[in-house]
Amino acid sequence: MTLEHLDVLIVGAGLSGIGAACHLQAKSPGKTYAILEARDAIGGTWDLFRYPGIRSDSDMYTLGYTFRPWEEAKAIADGPSIRSYIRETARDHGVDEKVRFGHRVGRADWSSADARWTVEVTRTGADAGPDGGETLRLTCSFLFMCSGYYRYDEGYSPRFEGSERFRGQVVHPQHWPEDLDYAGKRVVVIGSGATAVTLVPAMAERAAHVTMLQRSPTYIFSLPSRDALADKLRGALPAKVAYPIVRWKNVLLSTLTYQLSRRSPGTMKSLIRKGLQRALPPDYDIDTHFKPTYDPWDQRLCIVPDGDLFEAVKSGKASVATGKIETFTETGIKLASGEELAADIIITATGLNLLVFGGLTLSVDGRPIDYPKTVSYKGTMLCGVPNFAYTLGYTNASWTLKADLVSGYVCRLLNYMDAHGYQQCTPLAPDPSVPTGAFLDLQSGYVQRSLDALPKQGAVAPWRLHQNYARDVLLFKYGPIDESMEFSKAGRAASTR
Repeated sequence: MTLEHLDVLIVGAGLSGIGAACHLQAKSPGKTYAILEARDAIGGTWDLFRYPGIRSDSDMYTLGYTFRPWEEAKAIADGPSIRSYIRETARDHGVDEKVRFGHRVGRADWSSADARWTVEVTRTGADAGPDGGETLRLTCSFLFMCSGYYRYDEGYSPRFEGSERFRGQVVHPQHWPEDLDYAGKRVVVIGSGATAVTLVPAMAERAAHVTMLQRSPTYIFSLPSRDALADKLRGALPAKVAYPIVRWKNVLLSTLTYQLSRRSPGTMKSLIRKGLQRALPPDYDIDTHFKPTYDPWDQRLCIVPDGDLFEAVKSGKASVATGKIETFTETGIKLASGEELAADIIITATGLNLLVFGGLTLSVDGRPIDYPKTVSYKGTMLCGVPNFAYTLGYTNASWTLKADLVSGYVCRLLNYMDAHGYQQCTPLAPDPSVPTGAFLDLQSGYVQRSLDALPKQGAVAPWRLHQNYARDVLLFKYGPIDESMEFSKAGRAASTR
């Protein structure tokens, strides 16, 4: 049977996948490609999550694509606006026609003899036709994973004692019911991360009361929803000129915040606390509810645009409770302290489940790839795995900053191989004397629960995963393309070293 062959197969039609396709068309024209999307819509995260108030936790001048200026007034944008931005980008660049919906990638097998991947795909959903559920096989010369890092079909839901007794409704934000009516009802949101601090002020507008219940505090600070510099430049300069100015300003500010947090955590703590003192009532118990036990950027910082969470607390429409859950009751939640929180609806904003490469199973020349035993190369490839790349955005800055760089790098790699007649590129593993460590340096629960399933990173470049955009610009755009990389033609087995 003749299999359909493509030069590049992109997996995922979210922010990363659509951007990757646009870069590929512009920088490696003539390459045949397709985008495989397991769901039935473009947008990824921004199409899946539909809970009240959903918004970016990064400014849109850095979350937006480098090649498509963000032109709306709000710098911290809502979910529907971001979804529209992604879809308009796909339509305007014609890449929407390359998306194959209802195509879930299950495994991929590399053949050095043929210098190509054989990819197994399950067709599901409305686009599957009369043969829905069938398994297809495609081949490609390069496999580019842009599927994010968490499970789309299941959020993290820890077991709570007595949850079966609760007579109200329990909802996870990842699966928000369209018909959920919370007007005039008492709501408890379990969690204190980005989802919780978004939900609380949004739901407080209609609910009788919303309580954010947290086991321990998170660092939360306020930023304006509009960018003052962008507002000044808008109209004064063309968007293509103003956009990179604002983008680099925000990159430098976020880098400064991160470096200050790492090098002088006490200073950063003091700055965050002063912001809280300005935003909350004078007698508010900041130590109990907004003083974490860890340093800033051990976990992600949470942004609240225009202090909306603090405004909801000051108005009395929302409150924060801090403590361990002893049990759910018929009418709410009882804490270990004895305090009881009455609730008609409980929202479990308890986080994500990480899923490495969308659950993809890889093998190279019949050798299964065990991800925890691999070492990352430049934070975007795996040592010993040919013609394979993935997009993993920054944990301390906007996802798209890294996604744009990775897409550009993949195009550099493809063009280099074409120019030199190569068909395989295989990152080499570091010398055994080079120490390796955890792939992600975050203490967040969703990361810690999954570290054992992730690749490792090396202590030095190019196996080191830097969380630094300016440094990565030099690495991906201008760094040597052949550094610790083996190039070859078909027929030569990939090297693991």
